[in-house]
Amino acid sequence: MTTIVLDAMGSDNYPDVDVQGALMAAQEYDLDLILVGDEKQIREKIASHLQNKNLPIRIVHAPEMLTMDDKSDDLVRKARHKDAQNSMAIAIDLVKNGEADAFVSAGNTGAAMVTSLFRLGRLKGINRPGLAPTFPTETGKCLVLDIGANPDCKPRNLVEFAIMGSIYVEKVWGVTKPKVGIVSNGEEAGKGSSLVRETYPLLEELDINFTGNVEGKGVIRGEVDVAVTDGFTGNVMLKTAEAVAKLLTNKIKETIMKGNLLTKIGGLLLKPALGTVKEALDPSDVGAAPLLGVDGLVFIGHGSSDANAIKNAIRVAKEAVETDVLDSMREAIEKK
Repeated sequence: MTTIVLDAMGSDNYPDVDVQGALMAAQEYDLDLILVGDEKQIREKIASHLQNKNLPIRIVHAPEMLTMDDKSDDLVRKARHKDAQNSMAIAIDLVKNGEADAFVSAGNTGAAMVTSLFRLGRLKGINRPGLAPTFPTETGKCLVLDIGANPDCKPRNLVEFAIMGSIYVEKVWGVTKPKVGIVSNGEEAGKGSSLVRETYPLLEELDINFTGNVEGKGVIRGEVDVAVTDGFTGNVMLKTAEAVAKLLTNKIKETIMKGNLLTKIGGLLLKPALGTVKEALDPSDVGAAPLLGVDGLVFIGHGSSDANAIKNAIRVAKEAVETDVLDSMREAIEKK
């Protein structure tokens, strides 16, 4: 049975949505769950949302939690201390000790990355882990990495991202020979920053389906299944995409509400179609992004996650466990 450990104190609205999402996952998926956090608060939330049902959920008490205020040396101390009592450290140790198969949190992204790195370590052969969210595209979806863990990268890092991203998409998404591209300002070989130009020939040598440079618009068109880039560029892409999606949604609503009667009637007729579009762009459907490169399965969601996002983050973690993606990654990295 797959066991997922959830940082129940992670989201902005902890532990309410975290517990709700966990209960939804426990009822919908065949798995065991461990909730880590303030036991009193967690039990109160479970009692308020669950009536007369026994679900495969265990609670592990953590008296402390990491927040957005934890930074620099203070964060490192709390992340690596042997006897750390915060919910992230205790939860990740459960993965390290084999009591859980994967860790999920909607908490402080930096804290989750640092704690995972210190307590799990890197996969052998990996220099830097990368955070890999899913971008919606015209043809489906694309895994983009890195989106912030590594603002400054070297060619070696992008090579590692390409290997790990390709394996993840093939194993977890079921895509045969996923197309891998390197984000650049032009499609032709030879274009791009010095990092892109130096990395390009190294990617050509790999045993992956490398298709060359891909522009930002090409990512959205679905030209590749995996897009590799440095964390600075990836983060700008992610934040811009999120902002544009929100802008378009708000502008459409604003135009309909300010329009005449015919415009409002048209808006009502379009509502089902707009709902479908909104659903396709909704990050809660994915739930969380994998942190690829640490020696364990770690999934990090957005702080504003709702219960549905938490549920889906747990689902994605379960899929990663059951496809043995971590072992496949280890094997591929050792070979290459």
